[in-house]
Amino acid sequence: MDDETTYQVLVNDEEQYSLWPADKEVPAGWRPDGKRGTRQECMDHVDEVWTDMRPRSLRERMAAE
Repeated sequence: MDDETTYQVLVNDEEQYSLWPADKEVPAGWRPDGKRGTRQECMDHVDEVWTDMRPRSLRERMAAE
C-alpha cells in the first residue's frame, strides 16, 4: 500500500524536527520549516538539516561551559 499523504516538516523551539501530515493542524509548540512532500522527501530533508540531535538549550549550555 502506497502512502499518498503529503507531509510537512515541523520544527520546535529546541530545533528538533518532526514529520506531520500537511492537511492536519500544526500542534502547539511546533512550526513548519517550509518543506513539504512525500514522507521520504521530508525524511531526506530532516537528515540533511538536523545534524546535531541535541536540543538547542543543551547545545547552548555546553558551548557556554
